[in-house]
Amino acid sequence: MRTLISTAFVSLDGVVEAPGGEPGYRNSGWTFNDVDFLPEAYEIKGREQEEATALLLGRVSYEAFSPIWPDVPDFAGYLAMPKYVVSTTLAEDALATNWGETTILRSLDEVAALKETDGGPIIVHGSATLNHHLSDAGLIDRYHLLVFPLLLGAGKRLFSTADQPTRKLTLTEHATYPNGLQLNVFDVVR
Repeated sequence: MRTLISTAFVSLDGVVEAPGGEPGYRNSGWTFNDVDFLPEAYEIKGREQEEATALLLGRVSYEAFSPIWPDVPDFAGYLAMPKYVVSTTLAEDALATNWGETTILRSLDEVAALKETDGGPIIVHGSATLNHHLSDAGLIDRYHLLVFPLLLGAGKRLFSTADQPTRKLTLTEHATYPNGLQLNVFDVVR
């Protein structure tokens, strides 16, 4: 079974909305506007591209990333990687033509089936709503969280508010950085 990894920039109060400057959110760009940049804090992002074998996104994140990421050298590792978009509304003709193989998955059952295939880790970037559904369905195996020392208040959250049984996590890696960022890698205990 393939490992499904959710990776996120997250504020201390759980907000993941618009970390890179996406329009429409009052704190847009909080990862670079409000915290000093330290390259070593982002080492995990390069490691994710080396270790992942597929990229999974929700429709909104796909529509935000697909026009930009194919041309950004920092994301070159994702160019040739198979991509999967979970959406009931995205049309095949709306897929980017310059970002390699992309498949639309229409349900969480299709995500579960993808996890059963041969191959390495599948990584989920952004995709707050998709993360909620994946977590609620018990499909996420690991979290890579870069926690920013910020309280943003309102905004899309990484974790679902569904009434679910307790899920235990095991901290497998952690680091703190002089700018206040924390790296936390958690495996979901099954």
